[in-house]
Amino acid sequence: MDIKQLKITACNIRKGVIEGTFHAKAGHPGGSLSAADIFTYLYFVEMNIDPENPKDENRDRFVLSKGHVAPGYYAALAHRGFFPVDELKTLRHIGSRLQGHPDMKHIPGVDMSSGSLGQGISTACGMAKAGKLLNKDYRVYTLLGDGEIQEGQVWEACMFASHNNLDNLVVIVDNNGLQIDGNIEDVMSPYPIDEKFKAFGFEVVLADAHDFTSLETAFNKAKETKGKPTAIIAKSVKGKGVSFMENNVAWHGTAPNQEQRDIAMAELDKVLAELEG
Repeated sequence: MDIKQLKITACNIRKGVIEGTFHAKAGHPGGSLSAADIFTYLYFVEMNIDPENPKDENRDRFVLSKGHVAPGYYAALAHRGFFPVDELKTLRHIGSRLQGHPDMKHIPGVDMSSGSLGQGISTACGMAKAGKLLNKDYRVYTLLGDGEIQEGQVWEACMFASHNNLDNLVVIVDNNGLQIDGNIEDVMSPYPIDEKFKAFGFEVVLADAHDFTSLETAFNKAKETKGKPTAIIAKSVKGKGVSFMENNVAWHGTAPNQEQRDIAMAELDKVLAELEG
């Protein structure tokens, strides 16, 4: 898939975020939008997966450690063919399998239930270690929020990953600079993020979360790295793609109303028209 098509796919994923949270009247659009390009690259370029066989034991695994950005995750899975795109409108509705946080028991393509911050990376480490023990070639990817890495369990998991030479593990940090209570530097600064991961024995790669060439370089570097895990620190913009949501912490966990939904969709449709024109 070329860069133009990736941009089109990412825009459609962003539209899915807006539609899902609007119909749910709840959810987390800000971090879903900042991670949309990462989801796109993972599911349409990087990962060895098959929507027709979501439980293939040789597939690559993904764990959404920051499980609250499920709207973006679900949109990526839907556009990849794991379930119908129209189902995104059922987000958080009674009877819907698209709960507020990912549920591996009911949603095709979800490898791990998540939502309690700090825990997803630990399960990703377990998956990666299992792959080593079973002599499997699959790779494991996990996406963390930069506010999430304030959790101590994250660093215990990193210590485990390095100690066990899990070079089949890729940790991605969505570094959008904002968490529910405000700027991450004001709440409890995790900086310097890159130096912390280096100190824990990771190969560290810096990337632009909204540039597919940058993401390609980062993920290729991860595949080339042997003997230790890789951390990709992906600099992003909270609410990316919707002007009034960008860099606005209020949209961490606020759903758009009808007017806001219409404005957001018009902006995204305009981008799509330019890309497809």
